[in-house]
Order: sequence, then structure tokens, then C-alpha cells
Amino acid sequence: MTELDAFRAEKDGFFGSHPQSPLTREQKKQFHGLKYFPENDALRFEALVEEFPIKEGFDMQTSTGGVQHYEKFGRFSFPVEGQTVELTIYRSEHGFFLPFVDSLSGTETYPAGRYLEPDPLPGGRFFIDFNLAYNPYCAYNEMWSCPITPAENRLKAAIRAGEKLFHE
Repeated sequence: MTELDAFRAEKDGFFGSHPQSPLTREQKKQFHGLKYFPENDALRFEALVEEFPIKEGFDMQTSTGGVQHYEKFGRFSFPVEGQTVELTIYRSEHGFFLPFVDSLSGTETYPAGRYLEPDPLPGGRFFIDFNLAYNPYCAYNEMWSCPITPAENRLKAAIRAGEKLFHE
């Protein structure tokens, strides 16, 4: 079992039985594990992030009509499916946040996007692992409030890594 397989098994255990799982009691009765893309080494990398000289405040809309405050930290680019794409990393008091929507949105991935919390490294770099991309809790239960991915992080390319669309 790989480290990623172990992580996914632990997450499935949490979702299926933990009291703080985003799943309702009824959903837990039918739960047999989340769906994932196969591990994709090409979507696990260190990225040089072009840090914005001025950290612009940004109020990200949420699925329940509220807002969460972030600042735009920086931008990075990477190759996927034969093209180069760019994403913006945000920062709040809780750390770094990378929401994104890909071209599989609504068919294979959650329509409102998936999330990552990239790890900062020395020298303006971040460790990005799209194999850890996850659905926000509102993908499982509308009682949760989740940030909605900003337009600048909506990709025309497919990110075939991480969690797939949740089906009950």
C-alpha cells in the first residue's frame, strides 16, 4: 500500500464513521468510500511561485452566501495535458489555500471546485500535490459553507488527480 493509498483509506474511515464527518447519518449507512483518480506523479511537484508585491485583499464568496477573507499571495504555472496553466494561491490566517476548478467539473469532479493547502518551501517555492485535491464539505452536505473558486482559478485543462465527484 502506498502512502497515498493509506491516506485515502484513513480518510474513508473518517468519512464513514467519525462524528465530525461531513456525511449525514443516512449517507454514512450507504458509504463505501470516496472515488479517486489513480495516483498521478506528474501532478506532484515543486512550483516556483511568483509572489505578488502587494497582497491584495480578496473576499471569496461562499456556498451559503457569506464571504471568507483571503489575500492573493502569488501565482504559479505548470504544464498539464500539453498546455501551460496558471493558478493563484491565496493566504488567510489559517495558511495557504489553492481552490481550483478543472475541465472535468460537473462530470468527473465537483462543479464548484476542489481544494489544496500547498506547503511553502524555501526560496519562494511550494510543494503542490494534486493527488491530495479534495472536495469541500459542501460537496457532501449542503449544510456546510465552502468558498467558491474564483474565476482566475478556473482551468480549461483536466486535473486527473485527487478526489472525484461524490455519488451517494
